Amino acid sequence: MKLSTKGRYAVTAMMDLAIHDTDGPVTLSDISNCQGISLSYLEQLFAKLRQAGLVDGVRGPGGGYRLGKPPQLISVADIIMAVDESIDSTRCKGNLDCNKGERCLTHHLWNDLSDQLYDFLNEITLSEFIKNPEVRKISQRQDTTASRIANMFPPRSIAS
Repeated sequence: MKLSTKGRYAVTAMMDLAIHDTDGPVTLSDISNCQGISLSYLEQLFAKLRQAGLVDGVRGPGGGYRLGKPPQLISVADIIMAVDESIDSTRCKGNLDCNKGERCLTHHLWNDLSDQLYDFLNEITLSEFIKNPEVRKISQRQDTTASRIANMFPPRSIAS
């Protein structure tokens, strides 16, 4: 199995969204600035994540994206599968034709690895990440570096 940039970026973006979801909708621009992922790439990923029901779009001023489900119900495997990534380690992509149209000698080994990988990633949820103090610390550093905190809490005008 090779996890591509698409899967890695989708997981990273969803982690960022989960950490900031309680603050209200999160813009793709904020995720792009904090995570260093191109805005146009995020738009493509979030279209697929929305189709899978993992995120909901919020229109209008103050709009952005929110989690489509509680973070404890979204696994890393859900995210990877939503963006059309495969967690298949076999060369034949499960078609049993890896050796001249027939199953290869090691097919069962790679198939079992694929199953174990899926099970492992399916057991890790976004809620586990957002509770991790080290992840929170990294997120705060990224928010500060990208000036996200200043944008999240704009100064209030004082009425006379």
